[in-house]
Amino acid sequence: MVRINPVPLAELPPSLSAAVARGVESRLLSSTLPVQIWAHRPAVAEAWLAALEAIQTSGCLDARLRELVRLKIASVTNCHACQIARKTDTVSEDDINCRDWSDPHFTPAEQAALHYAQLFADDYFAINDTHYAALESQFSTEQIVELNLFCALMLAGGRMTFVQQAYEAE
Repeated sequence: MVRINPVPLAELPPSLSAAVARGVESRLLSSTLPVQIWAHRPAVAEAWLAALEAIQTSGCLDARLRELVRLKIASVTNCHACQIARKTDTVSEDDINCRDWSDPHFTPAEQAALHYAQLFADDYFAINDTHYAALESQFSTEQIVELNLFCALMLAGGRMTFVQQAYEAE
């Protein structure tokens, strides 16, 4: 059961309602429930959605890589809502079932990003210059910055969704 009462969709401010509608249409949002909870602070909810939307619509990381990273972080945080959501069709069930970041099934760039995402979510003290060198061999500085921002948003969003129980019961 959700721990904070959600704001009904019909009561969202117009600008947040528009952001939610765009998020649902673009698959940025697989559920409106977390945003309905955040809507108790509508300006902050809009800012959060704007950051996610900017990465999705004009980011420098491709959709497949973002989805792999998102799902890797969801596997660490055990956020069931995050694990079952699918934001793009570029990631197959074979990709999802492959739990090891080093599997040759993934490209070297995907391996570097997945390894980094796993450490970011699970053992961030272990991240060192070697990990950054692996990222630098595959990504531009802008892409590494975006990867960091995306990992942070996914980790925080997944944990908020989980602790607030802001997901639909199965």
